[in-house]
Amino acid sequence: MTALPLTALPAGPVRQTLRTRREGPVLTIELNTPEHGNTVTDALLDDLLAVLQDQDPAIRVLVLTGSGDDFSLGGDRGEFARHLATDPTGSGIRVSGTKARRVCDALTGNPAVTIARVHGKAIGAGMALALACDLRVGSEDATFRLPELALGLPTAWGGLLPRLINEVGAARVRELVLTGRAFTAAEAHALSILQKVVPVHELDAAVDAWARPVVRRPPAALRVTKTLLNSLSAASRLADVSTLDAELMAAVVSEAYRARGD
Repeated sequence: MTALPLTALPAGPVRQTLRTRREGPVLTIELNTPEHGNTVTDALLDDLLAVLQDQDPAIRVLVLTGSGDDFSLGGDRGEFARHLATDPTGSGIRVSGTKARRVCDALTGNPAVTIARVHGKAIGAGMALALACDLRVGSEDATFRLPELALGLPTAWGGLLPRLINEVGAARVRELVLTGRAFTAAEAHALSILQKVVPVHELDAAVDAWARPVVRRPPAALRVTKTLLNSLSAASRLADVSTLDAELMAAVVSEAYRARGD
């Protein structure tokens, strides 16, 4: 297969925060605001959703990565503040939270096998985007953190918490969420947040080693198997209240905002 060059998506009101590359049945989506650490903004969520909704059915593997030094530094706190300044009741945060859930669901439920290629920092919402993928490989220098509680926010973004508990286990997730400490790629691998850790210069080879056999699988069998895996994983959650993520985030943040105003 001959790789098409990594280029900016068409200019216009959407798709300004991403670059894509198509190589046969493999589509790579690169978060492309490195000057801001690939923070997760409403614009980035809109662009991701547009690409995922327009995805060619012939795509068998979708790779999610980030440009620059980091995968993603997480949510944009400045945008949160602007939402609250516009409407202290949190309506803007509800809209943003709903977008986050739709994007993460589109990654998890994608008919293609999704691979997160993680390097540098993957924080908060950035970690949630990676966790929404089927397979996750990280560089040895990758680090992870869930800082929401320290910022006065609930860990309620894109269905992160039930996914994390399902992959890692409740006891370990409790410790990561309540302390908000950073942890290494090696620990992320031990926790099954990453399935593979490699030197940074071997990331592309690791992605390719996963993608090559997948693209040879019969499309119908691949789709059905992914659906089965997702269904069985969801069935193991006794209660998934992540549909309330946007409401919880809006309620907590707007209450904190009003309290500061008092």
